[in-house]
Amino acid sequence: MEVKQEQIVEILIERGKELIEQPYTKIEFTGNTDADDLLNDIENFPHAFVLACIMDRQMKAEKAWLIPYEISKEIGGFEFSNLLKLNLDYLKETFRSKSLHRFNDTMAENFYFGIQKIHKNYNNDASDIWKDRPRSATVVRRFLEFKGVGVKIATMAANILAREFKIPISDYICIDISPDTHVKRVFKRLGFISKNATNDELIYCARELNPEYPGIFDLSCWEIGRNRCKPRKPQCENCYLNEYCPKKV
Repeated sequence: MEVKQEQIVEILIERGKELIEQPYTKIEFTGNTDADDLLNDIENFPHAFVLACIMDRQMKAEKAWLIPYEISKEIGGFEFSNLLKLNLDYLKETFRSKSLHRFNDTMAENFYFGIQKIHKNYNNDASDIWKDRPRSATVVRRFLEFKGVGVKIATMAANILAREFKIPISDYICIDISPDTHVKRVFKRLGFISKNATNDELIYCARELNPEYPGIFDLSCWEIGRNRCKPRKPQCENCYLNEYCPKKV
């Protein structure tokens, strides 16, 4: 690896460590105060976070993460005992009537079976998914067991729990980088992956660069990609990697 690339990796890892070590602050998942209050209350409503993760697919994330709150307004709260009373037909009708998702029937099913899985596998307490300092592989695997959840969402969920909610886990080895558009663009322009790289290439590159915690690059690269390294007219002069970046586009 070139000297400049090594420096970039060190800077991104240090930024990632800073984010991990910062105290918990409320996460703005949606921009809606009440919805974000619900999603942040993982002590009393851990299922809200889990079900929102399941919804985060093929649509704007902020809208997908609103779905638990929208359901809570329909049923008068989000206590798990109330969710267990919901049948699939009711959820499908609610998703359709309120246009909650691009794929209303499919995601209503995923929402329903998510509730059932938390009931059957985790004794109505979704926080059992991450209780007692589990291995990162365990957390990711448990999310993958939910209907409709793939590797991207499972690793994203594990990363949010570790990085944002400060949930203790025993290692970070299996928390991969998320193949987000912004993250991928930054990795390409930094010269870490090829111009036509697949998501798998991105994931294995991050594993190679920091095998102890590949996902440590997520938020730092996402911030750069969204705020500075834009698809058009990147604001290179305002980026802290500017002096090291090879400007690969």
